[in-house]
Amino acid sequence: MREISCAALQAAVTELFLKANREIAPDIRQAMEAARDAETSPAARYALEQLVDNYDCAREDGLPICQDTGMAVLFAEVGQEVHFTGGQFTDAVNAGVREAYVRGLLRKSVVADPLFDRRNTLDNCPAIIHASIVPGDRVRLLAIAKGFGSENMSRVGMLTPSAGEQGVFIYIVETARLAGPNPCPPIVVGVGIGGDFEQAALMAKHATARPLGQRHPDPRYADLENRALDAINALGIGAAGYGGLTTVLNVAIESAPTHIAGLPVAVNICCHASRHAETTL
Repeated sequence: MREISCAALQAAVTELFLKANREIAPDIRQAMEAARDAETSPAARYALEQLVDNYDCAREDGLPICQDTGMAVLFAEVGQEVHFTGGQFTDAVNAGVREAYVRGLLRKSVVADPLFDRRNTLDNCPAIIHASIVPGDRVRLLAIAKGFGSENMSRVGMLTPSAGEQGVFIYIVETARLAGPNPCPPIVVGVGIGGDFEQAALMAKHATARPLGQRHPDPRYADLENRALDAINALGIGAAGYGGLTTVLNVAIESAPTHIAGLPVAVNICCHASRHAETTL
């Protein structure tokens, strides 16, 4: 049994959310630079130039990439041979989020009651935590700072099996079309197919952090990813809604077994920054 202190977990979570909010992932930056260089629309090219310049300002000055510093989402793959000491796992995660958002002067965007009081918790807690038990003695942490300009454009559809591949394809592309310029394109699209209502959404959220260009291991799903990518770019929404060649940077699909009567499909949309960071303890 390997022991990991909750203090170490807290410190790791703090650094992950600071990094996710301040530093763009290398694959995202490369894709944005490529989109900028290929763009033929002057307005869209200017928008892409401004977004890339913003990445540099955030990194150099230690400032957030965006004023919406997101709701804190943490995926934790916990090795079954790990024992946390000196505290409680959930408390340590929330303490790490709290420290990141207070020390980093990141905007606190969480309200305690979703419908009636809507009072700000003032520390961006509680975080949304998805923990799973895996073999081994390591803990893999994936932090996602999820802004709601894009989250609000996401959808879950309970399709029936008769919808088939074409129905899923239409649902993915239609979600991006309905989103239009609202999620700050170019966007990153995560898709969950299968499972049930909540698992589809969970897979879609996780898929948004997949490295750009890394395709689903099943060539049929990989082909669907590529076709959806091309179709969304053909919508012509473009960077910041100014038209042009690049509306989406990536479409990533995760899939799981499902019920004989169902075909759940979730589409989670991220803005151009797709803010995430990961580490292993």
